[in-house]
Amino acid sequence: MEKNYEYANRDISWLSFNYRVLLEAEDTSIPVYERIKFLSIHASNLEEFYKIRVAEHQSVVLKKIQSEENPTQAAKTLAQIWAEVTRQQQEFFRIFQEKILPELARQHILLYMDDQPQPEHREFIKNYFWEEIFPFLQPVMLEKETLVFIRDNRLYQVVVLKKKNGEKAYSIIKIPYAKIPRFIELPNIADDYSFMFAEDVISTNLSDVFVGYTIEGCYNIKISRNADIYVDKVHPKGNLVEIIKTKVKQRKIGDLCRFAYDRRMPEDCLEYLCETFGISQEDRFPDNKYLNMEDLIKLPNPVGSQLQAEPLHPLLIPELNKEDSILSVIRKKDIFLHFPYHSFDHFMHFLRDAAADPNVEEIKLTQYRVAPDSEVINNLIYAAKKGKKITVFVELQARFDEENNLHTAAMMQEAGIKIIYSIPGLKVHAKVALVTEKPSFRGTKNSYAYLSTGNFNEKTAQLYSDMAIMTFNEKLTKDLACLFDMLQTQNKNICFTQLLVTPSNMIPALQERIQREITFARQGKPAHIILKMNALQDPAMINELYRASEAGVRIDLIVRGICCLISDQPYSRNIRIIRIVDMLLEHSRIWYFHNNGKEEIFLSSADWMKRNLYRRIETAFPVLDKHIKKTILTILNLQLNDNVKSLPPNEVKKEESLVRSQWETYRLLKLL
Repeated sequence: MEKNYEYANRDISWLSFNYRVLLEAEDTSIPVYERIKFLSIHASNLEEFYKIRVAEHQSVVLKKIQSEENPTQAAKTLAQIWAEVTRQQQEFFRIFQEKILPELARQHILLYMDDQPQPEHREFIKNYFWEEIFPFLQPVMLEKETLVFIRDNRLYQVVVLKKKNGEKAYSIIKIPYAKIPRFIELPNIADDYSFMFAEDVISTNLSDVFVGYTIEGCYNIKISRNADIYVDKVHPKGNLVEIIKTKVKQRKIGDLCRFAYDRRMPEDCLEYLCETFGISQEDRFPDNKYLNMEDLIKLPNPVGSQLQAEPLHPLLIPELNKEDSILSVIRKKDIFLHFPYHSFDHFMHFLRDAAADPNVEEIKLTQYRVAPDSEVINNLIYAAKKGKKITVFVELQARFDEENNLHTAAMMQEAGIKIIYSIPGLKVHAKVALVTEKPSFRGTKNSYAYLSTGNFNEKTAQLYSDMAIMTFNEKLTKDLACLFDMLQTQNKNICFTQLLVTPSNMIPALQERIQREITFARQGKPAHIILKMNALQDPAMINELYRASEAGVRIDLIVRGICCLISDQPYSRNIRIIRIVDMLLEHSRIWYFHNNGKEEIFLSSADWMKRNLYRRIETAFPVLDKHIKKTILTILNLQLNDNVKSLPPNEVKKEESLVRSQWETYRLLKLL
């Protein structure tokens, strides 16, 4: 009989992660522009959260979609989200106004906020408005029957006007950010650099725009729209490429999921707007005057690099540069890469060497998210032009990357690359590449595998902490060839000997390993599991961990985002959970099982969420090289002992030094 285990709400758990991101903005040990970046990330994360998670709950409440939760549960979750977001928004502006702005002022950087411009700036502001902004303004007078479409995530100003006869009127203006910067640089005064929000430059000049009216107020608003794309999971009706193209276009006119407005807006103005645009009470979100604060990342830094973190200089692995070809190195030993500590150029060289090698016949690769103007794609096109047979599996349903994936797929097809698109009902989230040589005189084919926890994306590889292994191991390359056969034929009954693959063998293999640790614990032997991932949400796998904890297995969890497992319960006393938020986004998934001293480590593309374990094709691959295994275990222990950027923080004893795991990892890899 299953015990009455409990789980945390996934959305409230995610919001706690985003709050942890926000707290980085309060850390005075990091440069002020890095702190501003965390404010921007917090705001950007929240915007996406509304477009996807909040929009989904709202659709459930309105009975537009079916879900595991019922409308009553969805409404309860929305109330919890609203309360937590309100609290965090208050914290956001407290940190910004009480911590960030004073620090900027100490650096002689002044940002006007509700301040009257100094006399020296007023003429410049007026001239800038008329010369640079006014030509792009399109004020629209609002009437109840007026049809005005408010675009998603764009900033608008609502102007309250008073006619000469005393009647009120309302106008709406879209801020023309495509034409002007969000932050307008003003002339320097002495040693001070001054900036002003574009919307404030506009509002200070409105009396010259609405001649004959009295300006009674000006208030910022924005709308967030449902951005999720719903496609029939099993049998999409029609061509999937065309369906995705249509759905992406529809995203821009999706259902409203949040109407954010300046909370100083008078009630009669608010009611007029809501009636005009059909905005329900449930969608209203009172906010600060300044919206779209993800734009803070665009605030110019006129002082210099001392106000930003010193970038990590990616490490080069000497032996990969000594040999003529990376492939010749991989034939001798497995190569471990940890981005962004290691240079992503090593993967680029892997592709280029494969393209140039006359013995290489074929390259296969999965595409989930690639960078715009991707060098990875360019290298594949180069390989195709060199006569190699190239096959790329393109996942069209990579959220917010659909258009880029369609564009790059079209480019590759023009170059003669074979493109295989999404499998109905399954997203392909595995991050793998396979290079295969021509058959030898014996008829055998040698292959090289690239197995990774992260995307083939040179931009995110500078920001996301991911791990990869390049190997010539025959068992792994054969399994990877089987995986690509599975993608091409959609045969889900293929057997794997080394790789753990969803929806094939991953869950049974994990359950077997957890049960093995339980058996060792009950025998009085050491039993230990370490799991590092972005999210832990699947109740079935959480139950496995609860059972292991009850049996006495020591479990350490490093979960960056959603964590629905609850610690400190009678059934989870042996489970410790930490979260690390620092300059790099922790993205690698690492699974460690003590196995009575015969330690096993897997790297994976998969989080333990329902979508990953049941609705995606994911891979986990064993680390077979003992030296690489030792390095990864050392990195895991650095993270478990982090007492600077972990939450909850590890206690620092007097005799102990500070451990900031990301910097310590860089030092470790530099010495290897």
